[in-house]
Amino acid sequence: MLIAVKPPEESRLSATSRLFSPGLIRDLAQKGSSPQFSRLAKESCLLDQINHESPLSNLFEKAFSLLKRKEFRNEYIYKNALAHKILLGKHSLQTAAMLTEFRVGSCKADIAILNGTSTVYEIKSERDSLARIQDQISWYRRFFAHVNVITGENHIKNVFAALPDDVGVLLLTDRFQISTIRKSQYSPERISQAVIFDAIRSDEAKKILKNNGVELTKLPNTLMHAFLRKKFLELTPYEAHNGMVEVLGNTRSQSAITDIMKSIPQSLQAVVLSTSLKKTDYSRFLDVMDIPIIEALKWA
Repeated sequence: MLIAVKPPEESRLSATSRLFSPGLIRDLAQKGSSPQFSRLAKESCLLDQINHESPLSNLFEKAFSLLKRKEFRNEYIYKNALAHKILLGKHSLQTAAMLTEFRVGSCKADIAILNGTSTVYEIKSERDSLARIQDQISWYRRFFAHVNVITGENHIKNVFAALPDDVGVLLLTDRFQISTIRKSQYSPERISQAVIFDAIRSDEAKKILKNNGVELTKLPNTLMHAFLRKKFLELTPYEAHNGMVEVLGNTRSQSAITDIMKSIPQSLQAVVLSTSLKKTDYSRFLDVMDIPIIEALKWA
């Protein structure tokens, strides 16, 4: 008689975490199925704890509930807390835009929210290292007017010691609430026009310059980038920052999915917001969430 042996806990947690990957969500939304889902569902061992006749969304909620435990919390749990409690809780997709994995200099900002100003949230979960935090915050202070680090209790003391006083410190509590330990200071004067220019697209830079009354000369593509950069560096830090907030708030807007997000399970809000999908994909994704788990396991 063969006895099923469970994989090690770290392996199960890894599989559970990967259920919330943008690639898997994209497959479900675009194709209506995902062999990867079937494999990860089995590797996570969550199937032992859930009714296989229940809808697929229940398995994601079960996975999220496990990862929310203090000893298992990872970056995604923090991202979802920010998306659910700040972007969708305090703001609205009608008035705010969320950027995820947004490259600034040599770093990628975990989550940034544009809503008349710019606020970045660097995540340091219980399972993360603080080794790069000073370099990361140094870059973000040159792009965003508000800079925050959100972390767990194990890192609070070291985060305070490592960062300038104008950087906000937030705590994700054991009860999954976001508590402000130190409020971030609004400091657009430290913004670097060069850092903003290098982080955005050329079409966005052109719109910012036009909105600031800069006349754009027709030039070959080989010369245009240098011309735009020169003109952008002539803006004041306030003009560069405020122009960036206005333009990126439009070009990166997610207002079209405001109503759709109301139907997305809470556990999946952050990853859905982080995944580029067509409008028809969202409808397919919601339909997939109602498929019985036992049917989804056949995708493998």
